[in-house]
Amino acid sequence: MTTKAKNQKQSLRAEGRASQLSRDSQRSKPRRKAKDKAGGGRRKRRKPSAWRRLVTWSLLAVLAGPALVLLVYKVVPPPVTPLMLIRAQEGEEIDYRWTPLERISPHLAQAAIASEDNRFCEHWGFDFGEVLEIFDAWRGGERPRGASTITMQTAKNVLLWPERRVVRKLLEAWLTPQLELIWGKRRILEVYLNVAELGPGIYGAEAAAQRHFGKSAAALTRREAALLAAALPSPRRATPAQPSDYLNGRVPVIRQRVDQLGPMLACAS
Repeated sequence: MTTKAKNQKQSLRAEGRASQLSRDSQRSKPRRKAKDKAGGGRRKRRKPSAWRRLVTWSLLAVLAGPALVLLVYKVVPPPVTPLMLIRAQEGEEIDYRWTPLERISPHLAQAAIASEDNRFCEHWGFDFGEVLEIFDAWRGGERPRGASTITMQTAKNVLLWPERRVVRKLLEAWLTPQLELIWGKRRILEVYLNVAELGPGIYGAEAAAQRHFGKSAAALTRREAALLAAALPSPRRATPAQPSDYLNGRVPVIRQRVDQLGPMLACAS
């Protein structure tokens, strides 16, 4: 074999090896990618940013916080309410005397339902029948009245502020079914009758009974209970101990409604 032939043969072998190496390299790329993908789970994950953690914890606090407070208040009397704090900052003294529902006259519980929320014992926080009636009355030219149930008022009194703003109403609507689910009717009524404002610096049935009538909440008569219930919509203007003509006029209406409601007051007995 001539030198020229040998050189050509060696050149062909070298080209063959280079081609084989190129093919091997092309085959190994998908394997490397597959290994990279398979090993991706073992790579160190990035820690969430401080802003992301803040947003996450804030959302958890907003969603779970009120429910945790309600769970505590299911067995523990609320020590204070936002309205009490606002009034105290304005310089008012706070007269708040927690009293179990069993030591509050049933006349007051029944009168409050008759005055504020006739279907309280039957609905789940929202009285849609009342809303429809108010809408029909508004279409007929009457002045619209409030449709807040006792449950909604309790949610506002215990956890929210008093101003009538859209945000507060939305929060109130969000909290209302939680009160119904976690507390139940008896606890809602008990808290409502203990924290409702019933005069400047006067909160709850016991303080109101002592300040207005000089007796305990357990000893309230039907008339006295009706006077306190009639004062609930405007507690800072009404004076049950010295009732106005309007307040006196509300008493027979509330008492008649109590008689009419009958079995619908079962949760207040």
